[in-house]
Amino acid sequence: MARCHLFRYTHSLPLRKNEALPVTSRRQLLAATALGLAAPAALHAPLAQAQVFRSDLAPMPLPVKQDDTIAQGYRRDPLVRWGDRVAFDAPGWNPQGQDAEAAAGQFGWDARVVGLASAPTAADGVPRAVLAVVHQGVNPAMAFPRGGSGAVASAMQGASLLNVEKRGRWVVVDGGYQNRRLHRGTPVRISGPAADRAAGANGFSRGILAPQGGTVTPWGTLLLVEGNPAAATASLGAIDPGSENANQFGWLVELDPLDPRSVPVKRTALGRMNHGDVAATLSRDGRAVIYRVNRDGNGHLVRFISNAPATDADALDAGSLSVAVLDPQGRLSWVPVGSAESPPGAEQLLEINGVTKAAQPATQFPAPTGLALDPRKPRLLMVCRGGGRRPAGFVLEMTPDGGDDAAATASVATLFAAGDPGTVSAQYGRAGLPAGSAWLENPETVAIDTRGRAWIGTDRGGEPVAQANGLFVVDLEGPGRGVPLPMYGAPRGASVGGAALTPDGEVVFTAVRHPGAEPGASFARPGTRWPAFEAGVPPRTTLIGIERAAGGPVGG
Repeated sequence: MARCHLFRYTHSLPLRKNEALPVTSRRQLLAATALGLAAPAALHAPLAQAQVFRSDLAPMPLPVKQDDTIAQGYRRDPLVRWGDRVAFDAPGWNPQGQDAEAAAGQFGWDARVVGLASAPTAADGVPRAVLAVVHQGVNPAMAFPRGGSGAVASAMQGASLLNVEKRGRWVVVDGGYQNRRLHRGTPVRISGPAADRAAGANGFSRGILAPQGGTVTPWGTLLLVEGNPAAATASLGAIDPGSENANQFGWLVELDPLDPRSVPVKRTALGRMNHGDVAATLSRDGRAVIYRVNRDGNGHLVRFISNAPATDADALDAGSLSVAVLDPQGRLSWVPVGSAESPPGAEQLLEINGVTKAAQPATQFPAPTGLALDPRKPRLLMVCRGGGRRPAGFVLEMTPDGGDDAAATASVATLFAAGDPGTVSAQYGRAGLPAGSAWLENPETVAIDTRGRAWIGTDRGGEPVAQANGLFVVDLEGPGRGVPLPMYGAPRGASVGGAALTPDGEVVFTAVRHPGAEPGASFARPGTRWPAFEAGVPPRTTLIGIERAAGGPVGG
């Protein structure tokens, strides 16, 4: 029986840089409902079929409780928890006496899985990859017994890069060669048209602060996107007073996840944003195409297309920026920011969300937080936590015209609108939500697997409502399209952050974020003490692996 465990193996081999992935042939999808528009009647018509879903999941509720919930026929294994070592020399976790140096080598307080970078098979034939997880922020009331310093909290943020490999089962390699923590003190290079205003001497600076999302690119790099630097630094308090450059945070960061010696590069050509997430692909002619959202209550979708081929080392230092505009017919147009003759200047790139402010009337979306590209065809999914006419959130599907992500236009459809199926605002696929199953609310993260299914994690901010947050699987095609089925329910106060599947599809990694963090909860009085349930031990954000008890691909 295959299982997924934390496993100490200190001699894992160096991994080589990925080769660029081929661009696949793709087809255009039909346009349907766009943001805020009525769904077509077919969206509500039930099908007279006993089983219309391609997954092996059955309907199930997600009750709010101290422990978590797992679908029948599945198991979950805790792999890495808040405070566990990532860097080989990190000390053991001491929740009662935390310090910045220790926290900088340990798994962070919060977590979101953002991608898996596969490596070419080494001489020993063992499949290996690097799993990327971002640590978005810290709740001091939950993280510290007597209040914590900004230095410790900033060290808990950043990212963890973890070796995973298959040795009969997929394991996280404790002490692996590529294991790495990125944090407030990590040296970084700043490049592009605004580099001299954001960097220190010689184009270098330090620190990755409050990354909110990320992705592994087809050309083998990892992109991380920082959130609002003003909010992040204010919540942490003063850090090294007098040494801060206010312009050094809020950028897209690029690095090689398979090389632990690579220096992360902040790419100023894309502009600063209060980022929510990022997705990357290739245009038909091989240029880099980067999609991003800012996670404001009224956020925007932004696209960057590089001038040079994506395989050029500094391809992201020059290109064109545009913002998405939707019309009532469900058509999307990309409105350029500036022009080839007059691209955005340093002042505009340095201003938080300056790119979108200059490109009105850019369409505003209610709290966009997640992006994912289909690895099989040109399809972008964007999840919004919701607001206004869609209070429980929704997922939009965007298909570029002509099958080229560099196209000036795209069609847009609503994959589903979340919420209680008995309400007017909720709209699911033709099959309808099965009786007795939990419904999805406030989607936060999304990933798409190679079998045409979306994996969506939810986050309602720790509010103790009728259902737990969960990880849902949604068919993107066929009669079960647009109907989310739950695979996993988080413990009380927790949300679910991201998903990444192993190359063989046998394990899905996800993060159980900030368990017990309900309104009014604290380090001493949490909503749950999951996963250990030990007196005096605080609840811990935990990376878990979910797999079928009988083995084989997750989701069936």
